[in-house]
Amino acid sequence: MNWLNNLERKFGRYAIHNLTMYLIGTYIIGYGIRFLLPGVLPWLYLQPGAILRGEIWRLVSWVLIPPGGSLLTIVIMLMLYYSLGTSLERTWGAFRYNVYIFSGIIFTVLGAFILYFLVGQAADIYGGFFSTYYINLSIFLAFAVSYPEMELLLYFIIPIKMKWMGLVYGAYVLYQLITGNIVVKIVIISSLLNFIVFFLGSRNVRPYMPKERLRKAQFKKQLHPHMTCANGAKHRCAVCGRTELDDPNLEFRYCSKCNGNYEYCQDHLFTHQHVK
Repeated sequence: MNWLNNLERKFGRYAIHNLTMYLIGTYIIGYGIRFLLPGVLPWLYLQPGAILRGEIWRLVSWVLIPPGGSLLTIVIMLMLYYSLGTSLERTWGAFRYNVYIFSGIIFTVLGAFILYFLVGQAADIYGGFFSTYYINLSIFLAFAVSYPEMELLLYFIIPIKMKWMGLVYGAYVLYQLITGNIVVKIVIISSLLNFIVFFLGSRNVRPYMPKERLRKAQFKKQLHPHMTCANGAKHRCAVCGRTELDDPNLEFRYCSKCNGNYEYCQDHLFTHQHVK
C-alpha cells in the first residue's frame, strides 16, 4: 500500500468527505430525469464517438444514469448503498474511498473507449450499458471483503453473512463474464477493475485466503487451552506474571520470535529474552 500512502500524504487534504451522499444525489437527479424527462437520457450516455465529436459532457453525465427498478426497490437500494458506502469511508478513510470510487469511474470511461477502438462507431449503440450498476456492485463486494462476518437481513427477514452474499454476486458476475459477448466483458471488467486493483494491488489479501484462514483456526485451537489462567484471566505475562485482572489497562501480545506461545505485557514485549 506504499503507493496509496504516498498519494494520501500528498493529496489527502483534497478528499471529498461523505462522497456516498453525493453519489446518492446523482442517482436522485438521474431518477428525476428518467421519470420526468426520459428523452434526455440518451444525451447522457457514455458514447465515445459522440465525445470525440465534441459532446464532452458525456464523460461525466453517464454517472447520472441510475440502476432501474420499482420505486420501493430504488428506495431500498439508495438506503443500502448509503449505509455500505459511509461504513467503508469510515473504515478506509475519505481519501482511500475517493480513490476507490473515482478509479471505478475512470476505468469505466477507459473501457468505453477500448470498446470504441475495437468495434468503431457501433460502440455508441451500447452507451447505455455503461452505468453505475457495476460500480455499486464494487462497493458491495468491497464491503463484503471488509466485513465478511457482518449479517444482512435478506428481504428484511433472512439473516445472511456478507461473505456468502459476496460469493453469490461474485459467481453471478463471473457467469456473466464467461457467457457474455465482448461488450458485456468490457463493461464488467472495466467497471470492477477498481475492486481488482484495490484488493489485489494495494491490500494484503493473504488473510482472506482459505489456507491462511485454516492456519489461523488451527493456531487458535492450539492456543485455547493456554488462554485461561488459574484465576480465570485470559492473558498472563510470561515475565512478570501479571494478568488483565491486575491492571485492566495492560495490553498483551504474543512474541513471534519466541519458540512457543509466549505472551508478554506491554512492559516486557520488547525487553524480554526470546525463548529458543
